[in-house]
Amino acid sequence: MLSMTPSEKKTIDTMRALAMDAVQAAKSGHPGTPVALSPVAYVLYNERLKYDPNRPNWPGRDRFILSIGHASTLIYSALHLAGVRALDANGRATDRPAVSLDDLKSFRQLGSRCAGHPEYGRVEGVEMTTGPLGAGVATSVGFAMANNWLADRYNKPGYKLFDSDVYALCGDGCMMEGISSEAASLAGTLKLSNLCWIYDLNHISIEGDTDLAFTESVADRFAAYHWNVVEVEDVNDLPALRKGFDAFDAETERPTLVIVHSRIAYGAPTKEGKESSHGAPLGDEEIAGAKSFYGLDPEAKFATSPDVYAQFANSLGVRGPKLSADWDAAFEKYRAEYPELAAELDAIFAGNLPDGWDKGLVPFPADEKGMASRASGGKVLNQLADNIPWLLGGSADLAPSNNTWIKAEGAGEFGPKQTGRNIHFGVRENAMAAITNGLVLNGLRAYCATFFVFVDYLRPMVRLAALMEIPSLFVFTHDSIGVGEDGPTHQPIEHLASLRAIPNVAVFRPADANEVSESYRAAMSLKKTPSVVVLSRQNLPTIDREKYASAAGVAQGAYVVADCEGTPDVILMATGSEVGLCLKSADALAAKGIKARVVSAPCLELFEKQSDEYKRSVLPPEVQARVAVELGVELGWDKYLGFNGRFLGMTTFGDSAPAAKLMEHFGITVEHVVALAEESIAACR
Repeated sequence: MLSMTPSEKKTIDTMRALAMDAVQAAKSGHPGTPVALSPVAYVLYNERLKYDPNRPNWPGRDRFILSIGHASTLIYSALHLAGVRALDANGRATDRPAVSLDDLKSFRQLGSRCAGHPEYGRVEGVEMTTGPLGAGVATSVGFAMANNWLADRYNKPGYKLFDSDVYALCGDGCMMEGISSEAASLAGTLKLSNLCWIYDLNHISIEGDTDLAFTESVADRFAAYHWNVVEVEDVNDLPALRKGFDAFDAETERPTLVIVHSRIAYGAPTKEGKESSHGAPLGDEEIAGAKSFYGLDPEAKFATSPDVYAQFANSLGVRGPKLSADWDAAFEKYRAEYPELAAELDAIFAGNLPDGWDKGLVPFPADEKGMASRASGGKVLNQLADNIPWLLGGSADLAPSNNTWIKAEGAGEFGPKQTGRNIHFGVRENAMAAITNGLVLNGLRAYCATFFVFVDYLRPMVRLAALMEIPSLFVFTHDSIGVGEDGPTHQPIEHLASLRAIPNVAVFRPADANEVSESYRAAMSLKKTPSVVVLSRQNLPTIDREKYASAAGVAQGAYVVADCEGTPDVILMATGSEVGLCLKSADALAAKGIKARVVSAPCLELFEKQSDEYKRSVLPPEVQARVAVELGVELGWDKYLGFNGRFLGMTTFGDSAPAAKLMEHFGITVEHVVALAEESIAACR
């Protein structure tokens, strides 16, 4: 403590007390880490961050990410004391603090701005939703990459618009999670010298000492990742902490890991008489003792003082507004000199796409042989990339198979010495998706891709994108048992249903090349919803749109692709490759005098957003004979099938054989569809 001045000590201890009081008032939470790491938050906010508390959305700001989201009272207390302002619906500062004392008092309560873990969009100053350990540091790699990409495209001589640093605070849990290792490895490869992770080394986990399950040298591991590693022996030694950050400033070739050693505060005794983990309130008696030790009033709760607020107001409150004002002035001059680039930045900051972004989407002619939707997907992605300069992404070492390589002139690759639009993520699916979210959180339109079965590795990041309401794009190929010889380990069965179960995710499974095009058009139009585009390995016939309905119906999620005269006897519903099967089945039924309507349902989430009138026009309630065909499990189709409908899909895992043999083996045939249609019709009588 002797390394702090009296005013620094009072400010840091006030931050600690607010964190303790908030957790105690909620009767739940994690006080230990916020108490231990308040010196880190103080130094970052008060001394280091390029950050305007009056404009927490200023594009030129540094970013701070609390990867240890359970320690949320740390960032809430810091935002409160730093005077960060809330914004209105137009992104302008209001008189309301982002985090008020009342907000802290209602920590973890229904409707509170101070949720149990930091939630993006709920409170200004929270750069992303953190909760799953490791997700924050992994996403921070995307933040750092985004700054470098923006700087490379938009910075010009005399105009350093993008020169931000990214700080992420993490703990032992983050370091144990595999996603952090994936992301750290890539960050070292890319030499992201604007990235600083601060690792709280306190040797404590929920179950006890970390030696129970975690004994490696993190410092050596990160040195092997090609990181600059700095150790601070006592987090309360502010001069040493500042030297650690100075080492980050001086580093130009590597990301930096600042390891800070701390002693974590424990909670009150449990009912069993044992000392609880850091995941519990400290108790009134312990809090009073801690406040007395810090020289604070032991009886006062949520106490602050004018001189504490002044600490931040006289430093960050002066530095930040000047930095952002200077940035604004430079940007106005930039606008006059580079109007086209400035217009692009305006669109990026607003979350918009450029005018005419979808005019390059060219219809595909009818073709019985067709092409795999992964192939047409690659063509469509490039048509979009030609008109959206800030569309970028890559695959988990599968770009030639996923067809996700941007071929536009000058697209280039993202590497240590260049910031092109094609990213080599390596076989790191979870970190890949987190990094994609980080790119999107910085205004870019980013995508990532892999085989559909490997969505299991990255599903948590799809869920976080949905929670944050950001338009990340996830592309998955090899969508069914049509994968063939690779066998059941590579044949997704339950995956469509599992993704559809996540709220606020639009899952597209297009039936042909034109549905692929319209799926991308619909996905790119979404501003607050991540999209999943699921594509085939096998060829899909390109449907003759002069004979059948336009693929523009994809925008409604489901549409009548082929109809009959009068009221249908049965409705055939399908997605992806199975739509073509249903069209052939409808012809076979017609030959037997049975009238069938075929409905293509590439995105059930969009269909559910349509009016009841539209939904009834596609699926009239009076037609109860229905068959749904999809090469996955039935889960989710029940509401469209009713009691008398039938489902044709998968009830087991697949097998290893050529795709055509598998279709026959599992009964994915015209004959089976016809039989089920007749069975459903009979059940309705």
